Amino acid sequence: MGETPSLTKNLIQAAAYGGENWSPRTRSHADEIGSVWRACGINSEWARLKAVLLHEPGAEWEQIGDPNAVQMLAAPDLALARQQHHAIAQAYRTAGVTVHSVNPSETPPPNQIFCADLFLMTPEGAILARPASTVRAGEERWIARRLAELGIPIVRTLSGEATFEGADAIWINPETVLLGHGLRTNAAGIEQVSGVLQTMGIRAIPVELPYGGMHLMGQLRIVDENLAIAWPYRVSYPTVEALRAHGLKVVFIPDETEATRSHALNIVSLGPREIIMPAGNPLTRAFFESHNILCHTIEISELAKAAGGIGCLTGVCEREMILT
Repeated sequence: MGETPSLTKNLIQAAAYGGENWSPRTRSHADEIGSVWRACGINSEWARLKAVLLHEPGAEWEQIGDPNAVQMLAAPDLALARQQHHAIAQAYRTAGVTVHSVNPSETPPPNQIFCADLFLMTPEGAILARPASTVRAGEERWIARRLAELGIPIVRTLSGEATFEGADAIWINPETVLLGHGLRTNAAGIEQVSGVLQTMGIRAIPVELPYGGMHLMGQLRIVDENLAIAWPYRVSYPTVEALRAHGLKVVFIPDETEATRSHALNIVSLGPREIIMPAGNPLTRAFFESHNILCHTIEISELAKAAGGIGCLTGVCEREMILT
């Protein structure tokens, strides 16, 4: 009984209970990116690319009986698809981009390759997506696992009835993000993602997607601080208005056939007016080059059978941050 006051006094003095050696955490979460957390984050679509997350197709593609049942256009040849995917990864490495791999510990769903759909990177970490179809349900688990292994924070996991896919989000500038409302992202998803962005001082602008459109990414890409490239008759009028209101020039691809057939607009910016794009699109490439865009081309014909392009395949983890 006589030792209790002394024990209590010692506990009060202990650092664990707030004593003199207590070390308070005074830096914000954002300030800890790059120290407590791995360096990550983006606030534009065009600044120098620094790190990406990819998943090379594997056993999940060995027995695709009905491609349409798994949301593909045709059954890909796995060996050729892997060869083309390897070429994309190598192109990023050649450009000085760090390439992380998802590396699932079990056989994942067949569309796991489309990493851009599975998270949205923000200046403070990733918002984990919740894919809209049963075919893709659970892909986000492997992304969550890999992000955690890399030390990249997940700032929000969607809940309730919300669906959201990262390819429905496009940064106009460091303070503004377009969110596409359509087949893959519903109103609840937009509400939850907008709420997270708002806590970071970022405004989300919802825009409607047309029936038959998959993602906002397929209609619009931003390749420099003042240049957006859009697909006419697919991108909505309010989307173009929003871009122009924020000081961007909007130009429209000249050939819908190349965009439809081989994902000519499904590109990734390596830096200002420098892109990686699908090979075999001479009209679109000439159009890009007429706007002083440096083009690096990669053959993706086999990968495209899965109904996506280079942009869809690439989960962007880090770009140089634009100072505001």
